[in-house]
Amino acid sequence: MDRKVTLAVAVGTVLALGVSASQAESYGPYPITLKGYSGEKKNSVAYTGQVARHVLHNSLKKTISGGMSRDEMQKFWAGQKGELIALDPKTKDGFPVTDTDINKISGGKNLNKKTLNRVVTGWPNEMTGPEMVELWMDKAAKSDKGFDARSGMDYTQLVSKYLMGAVFYNQACDGYLDEKLNADNKPNNKPYKKGAYYTGKEHSWDEAFGYWGAPAHAMSLTPKSAYNIAKGKGLDVADANGNGSVDLKSEMTFAHAYYAADADKSGKTKYLHTVTQAFIDGRKLITEADGKALTDSQRSELRNFAATICDNWERVIAEATFKYAGSVYKDIEKLKTIIEANGDTTKMYRTYAKHYGELKGFALALQSGRNDLGKIGEQINSLTGYGPVTLDGRQISGFTFNEKYSYQLKGMDGFALHMLKLQKLLDDNFNLLAKKNNKLSEIAAVTKALGDSGYVEND
Repeated sequence: MDRKVTLAVAVGTVLALGVSASQAESYGPYPITLKGYSGEKKNSVAYTGQVARHVLHNSLKKTISGGMSRDEMQKFWAGQKGELIALDPKTKDGFPVTDTDINKISGGKNLNKKTLNRVVTGWPNEMTGPEMVELWMDKAAKSDKGFDARSGMDYTQLVSKYLMGAVFYNQACDGYLDEKLNADNKPNNKPYKKGAYYTGKEHSWDEAFGYWGAPAHAMSLTPKSAYNIAKGKGLDVADANGNGSVDLKSEMTFAHAYYAADADKSGKTKYLHTVTQAFIDGRKLITEADGKALTDSQRSELRNFAATICDNWERVIAEATFKYAGSVYKDIEKLKTIIEANGDTTKMYRTYAKHYGELKGFALALQSGRNDLGKIGEQINSLTGYGPVTLDGRQISGFTFNEKYSYQLKGMDGFALHMLKLQKLLDDNFNLLAKKNNKLSEIAAVTKALGDSGYVEND
């Protein structure tokens, strides 16, 4: 089945799913099925390590946007022993959070050793994912709260959006929902590791769900409610166990589950519920195996659930990339208006840089899954470039010998056209439905205007 047909099937799944709150299932608790276990545990669900990495990611983002030192960034990038207080999420007025010490959620976790360790084709100098992030953090530490006006780079957004893909999406869809579904990899009739109270397949599936970032009770939430939980709003719907505070280990919305909810607010998609329900259905299948090795038929069914999860997860990232391509296009149009009126571009340029950082981070994240995007990935990288076109008509082209950026001359009008071409490329190849900030209707007029002005495409 080719890519377009596979994604078309996924579209049908998204549109067909409809779950009322009264019918909604939660991800767990699920009983202990491991044969020979005689401990006190009653619930086999465990994904605290993944939650800890979500909190590390959120906190790292805060260190960059808060203008903190490189050493502070390192604590959340590489982890540290002892107490490590989360910077986000944390208690705010009307939204108390249960967990404050990341190492008490799960000790010894980090992001650097879980980041996809292969060369990033959308970035110069053949850097691996961890090398690129460390370079960005080095530059962020010398910037104005993550923003470098000269290059137009917003390192808060670049680091955050890339890591969501290179850690969470990659670990889940290129690991737990791929190799670890093989019969001889973490089998269901053995513990995940010595001393564990859960089976190999139970924990592999749980860890993938943890990286998705949805509250365990997401099926009973509207997209708006799930979205607001990530913003620290809606204690009444977040607090599923009724203890008066939000348990980060099961009640918070993180990462791509948040962006799924954002897309779903359009009313055109059901990504959050589609992916979460597939996780629940897969976990029920594993639980019903009652600690026995999965049959080939069961593993085949599990792989079908995994395909639903990862196809839609990929589309959530593609939807976000599409959205921010539209944002960048609109920002360029606003900047041109301000410039023509001899106005102050400072605030709008900062917004433009933020949106580009989100766009570029998501574009790179989209390429960090199990699927090799091939030519599509090459086109995405060509259209986004290594950085935004700045007000003085420059765009990053690479590095000099001391890791300073080198630049090439580029025009904003041409870059605006690139954003429209990027939206078309994404729409053509990922069967998008939400399509927020859709500016595709303007592509013909912009192309004609640039052609009339003598513009020649050189990418």
